[in-house]
Amino acid sequence: MALSEFELKRVERAVSAFMDRRRPPEHIRAKLDFGYRIDGQSLELFEIRPWFVDPTKVMERPLAKGTYVKSRGRWKIYWQRADLKWHLYKPEPEVNSVEAFLAIVEADEFACFFG
Repeated sequence: MALSEFELKRVERAVSAFMDRRRPPEHIRAKLDFGYRIDGQSLELFEIRPWFVDPTKVMERPLAKGTYVKSRGRWKIYWQRADLKWHLYKPEPEVNSVEAFLAIVEADEFACFFG
């Protein structure tokens, strides 16, 4: 089940504030930028950059994923390991809000999201 209209607006507002803080300066964005997508109950953050083999093509590298569990009102936090699979973020696998999820990603205490 997808996020409700109210929840979706809250997520978009929080992600917009996160992007305002984390995105590189305008003149660098052609070489490195950040983006996000909302799919169902999941919010995925990713890095956007030219493909090193063919700079005319763009590639995305996943950074973090948060999935809202509506029945519990909690966000599960995932990070992508070298096996290219999403794994629960063990130091803090769940939080109460999308803002808390984004704060953990931004702090990146264990270098799991931004490296």
